[in-house]
Amino acid sequence: MAVAGNEAEQQAAMEAQAQTALRHYAEMQSAPRFPLHLPVEVKSQIGACPAETQNISANGVLFAMDRDVPVGSIVEFTILLPAEVVGSGCNIQIDCHGRVVRSFDDRGRRGVGVVIDEYHFERA
Repeated sequence: MAVAGNEAEQQAAMEAQAQTALRHYAEMQSAPRFPLHLPVEVKSQIGACPAETQNISANGVLFAMDRDVPVGSIVEFTILLPAEVVGSGCNIQIDCHGRVVRSFDDRGRRGVGVVIDEYHFERA
């Protein structure tokens, strides 16, 4: 009986973790997105690849790329926001570290969703 009870507890704990992960993902998805199409280079374990941002939010970035970057990959990239976009006297550079949370086919290219784990602003 103790084994069956333990398995039920483990199953309940796994279901609770899955629900928490879904809520966190929904919160990330609910952040306002800005449709900015900017050229970037995404660096990962498989090398550097040119990409273009499709949209940017406070939580992450969606890239259009010609190469797949597997979900879970750690990536680095720099986004250069033009001064006129951010209402500044100069361009703003954002150095980002993140991880791939989504990868899908998008009209012959790869859509790669990245959560930004760490970033640093600089005036360019």
